[in-house]
Amino acid sequence: MAIVKMKRLRMVAMTADREALLRRLQHMGCVEIVQPEADPDDPLWAALTPPETGGLAAAHEEKTQAERALEVLKRYKALPKSGFLDPKPGVQEGELFDEAGAKAARDMAKEVNDLDRRLAAIRAEENKLDAQKDVLRPWMDLDLPLETGSTAQVTIQLGTLPANVPMNQAEGELRAIGELAQLTEVYTAERDFHYCMLVCHASQAEDVLEKLKALGWSRANLRDWTGTAAENLGRLYQETKALKAEAASIEEKLSGMGESAPALRKLSDLAGLDAGREEARGRLMDTGQTFLLEGWVPEESWPALKQELDKFPCACEVGDPAPEEYEKVPVKLKNNTLTRPLNMVTEMYSLPAYGTLDPNPLMAPFFILFYGIMMADMGYGLLMMLAGAIILKKKKPGGTFGHLCGLLVLCGITTFIMGALTGGFFGDFLTQVVKLTTGGDFALPALFTPLEDTMMILVGAMCLGFVQIITGMAVSFVSKLKNGQVMDAVFEEVTWWVVFAGLGLMIVGITPIVLVIGLVMVVAGPVIQNQGFGKVTGIFGSLYNHVTGYFGDILSYSRLMALMLAGSVIAQVFNTLGAIPGNIVIFLIISFAGNALNFALNLLGCYVHDLRLQCLEYFGKFYQDGGKPFRPLNLNTKYYEVVK
Repeated sequence: MAIVKMKRLRMVAMTADREALLRRLQHMGCVEIVQPEADPDDPLWAALTPPETGGLAAAHEEKTQAERALEVLKRYKALPKSGFLDPKPGVQEGELFDEAGAKAARDMAKEVNDLDRRLAAIRAEENKLDAQKDVLRPWMDLDLPLETGSTAQVTIQLGTLPANVPMNQAEGELRAIGELAQLTEVYTAERDFHYCMLVCHASQAEDVLEKLKALGWSRANLRDWTGTAAENLGRLYQETKALKAEAASIEEKLSGMGESAPALRKLSDLAGLDAGREEARGRLMDTGQTFLLEGWVPEESWPALKQELDKFPCACEVGDPAPEEYEKVPVKLKNNTLTRPLNMVTEMYSLPAYGTLDPNPLMAPFFILFYGIMMADMGYGLLMMLAGAIILKKKKPGGTFGHLCGLLVLCGITTFIMGALTGGFFGDFLTQVVKLTTGGDFALPALFTPLEDTMMILVGAMCLGFVQIITGMAVSFVSKLKNGQVMDAVFEEVTWWVVFAGLGLMIVGITPIVLVIGLVMVVAGPVIQNQGFGKVTGIFGSLYNHVTGYFGDILSYSRLMALMLAGSVIAQVFNTLGAIPGNIVIFLIISFAGNALNFALNLLGCYVHDLRLQCLEYFGKFYQDGGKPFRPLNLNTKYYEVVK
């Protein structure tokens, strides 16, 4: 429940051991390798050079090929279906790094991708043939070789006229020129054009073509064809048939290659690990025989790491970071079962700066309780607990999704408890069911209800908000004392605690003296800490900022009541609508649909509003963000869980 202490690691080792060392570091997963900072005043830096990075491009290319092959198999439904709750299968580290298996997988990936490329080429060829068939089809009834050309005495052309030009008009205008020209329509099924053949004596060809061009004549581009259109169409259909047969054969082969999927997935994971090592290698600095490595290692992991490094001829230096280096130190949070799911909230906002507080233990009770107050329904709580627990047990997710499922369980518990206190089970679902089936009255016992005790819930929500704000101020007070900021702690936190206590005592009629003391401290703070005219402006600024700030922060917690009331009312509205027809089946359909919508909206809405309360009202009191996550060289895989 803290930020893990980090050690800066510097190591010089032999270049011959570099690959083995990087593999060992990747196996242990406890070192983040960083780029060493050059020292321009040190002449030894001139002898250091970064290593070549060609291996990184090769690893990325290998991963791309494996992923592409898997996508091809998925497209042809060759991959076995996997369920949502299926966990990642395990694989031994030695099996994953087996070079013989990797080579066989590379061959499989190449075969699959080559087949896919051949299919793409076939599709392109089919499209080309289809386009050629479209060109030839209007001339298929023409019993004339397409390569037939004009002679010295006779001009022959194939071409088109727009459909809006009547054929009898075109023929009449040609006859007006002379009797030695004939225009014959070859194809009549086309609505946009007249496909025609022109036969004309050479003496009248120029006048005839000029007249036809005026009518929109366009010569057909068929000069590259030989034989009749029907003969060429027959050949094209045979070629298309052969291509389709080849494509069907390839598709059938791809559909039967599902057994290669595990090997391809291993290859993808292996290539990803190789890429990770190559990226780390690119951050090293080389000499002729040695290399320099700098990085960060958790203090708790250093003994085990030192034991492994002692097996290599290398020199290591480990030290604590100086305060001025804290902004460069990566942050790793160490939490327990209760606080670990809150990592997703912290990471969504920003990790804490190194050397400050881990907010998760301070936030977890409030976040989980506030979520339950806003959701407040036993039925919804049961769904959340069951969904989260089943996914955690079956799928065993990690990372952010694992944190989300854990948070779902914890918030489901408080949602169920608050639902029991308010008597809500999918709204008034049970009440309506009993009324429809027996005609009797039934209601779950409740300590209070959102509809009848709205004001009490509002006051309670704002009191809880006040408690959280006071907690944040207490954390800030302790942090300032540790940093030696005693006066800031007194005039920022203690002053307003005295004011709050004085207001409380005055309201209950005990004494106003404590409030007066608090107001004196409010005035004294800016007077002592500021200079000149700033003493006066500081007083008004402090009053305005703190009064409006605390009032607005506390008022923000009214959303706890608002969302509890909204969720309860919406559920009851849908249950009431379903009960109007008086049919239990119709009621169940409408109630389930409405509650499903209400549950989905509240699941997201409560999270967003809860997150806002933590990030704005709470974190603003003490949280110092800006930390960068600890990203060690590790066995990070997509498809398999590596068993070390």
